[in-house]
Amino acid sequence: MRLIDIENLTLKPGGHTALQGVDLYMDKGEIVTLIGPNGSGKTSLLRAIIGALPPSAGRIIRKPDLRIGYVPQKLMIDDSLPITARRFLSLPERRSPSDIRAILQTVGAPEVANRPLQGLSGGQFQRILLARALLEKPDLLILDEPTTGLDQPGSADFYRLIDQLRRDLGCGVLMVSHELHVVMAASDRVVCLNGHVCCHGTPDVVASAPEYRQLFGTGTHGALALYRHEHDHNHDHCDHEDPPHAG
Repeated sequence: MRLIDIENLTLKPGGHTALQGVDLYMDKGEIVTLIGPNGSGKTSLLRAIIGALPPSAGRIIRKPDLRIGYVPQKLMIDDSLPITARRFLSLPERRSPSDIRAILQTVGAPEVANRPLQGLSGGQFQRILLARALLEKPDLLILDEPTTGLDQPGSADFYRLIDQLRRDLGCGVLMVSHELHVVMAASDRVVCLNGHVCCHGTPDVVASAPEYRQLFGTGTHGALALYRHEHDHNHDHCDHEDPPHAG
């Protein structure tokens, strides 16, 4: 059974139509990236999947007992309340020292356990947020622009970690990213949103689509030459009339 199956979803937060008629599915072990201009509905879709935003129309079918790990785009920490990474990972549910050590090792940040969050670099902090999401042992890992504020090498390292995690854990990964060149390396499928599904498919197919080029220009297609992602299986094709859903 699929992790999620979204059918004809319409979202109207505050009465404003953010998304209309969206079909989308997620399978175990794949990385799907949502792209689109600001205000295109990417974060609204993530909020609907985790249950924070109710659909106005359509439905979201989740695998029974689906466990979701969520990494937000940003998390504000009050500087007047110093808290170590170890303590943060034990909130609100207390975690054993061995579990915390193991998860920090998994995300490549074992050295930060006793450091205050306020003193961590951007990359270290993102790994702590990822560690917290992974403590839920997710079937589906959702990341909302997880590399915001990181430099290019830091972003590349983070996406390599995500790819390794999906291989090791077998979870599905759904993420929003504005880094188009990295998306082409890191994703199995790409879904381009602009209030609806403009196009979808493998990175090669999406980068060649007229809808993608209209939104992002033709220059971004050249990034594929440097960041080509090899696939050993087929995905849906990019087609404005055939959204990324299979019944």
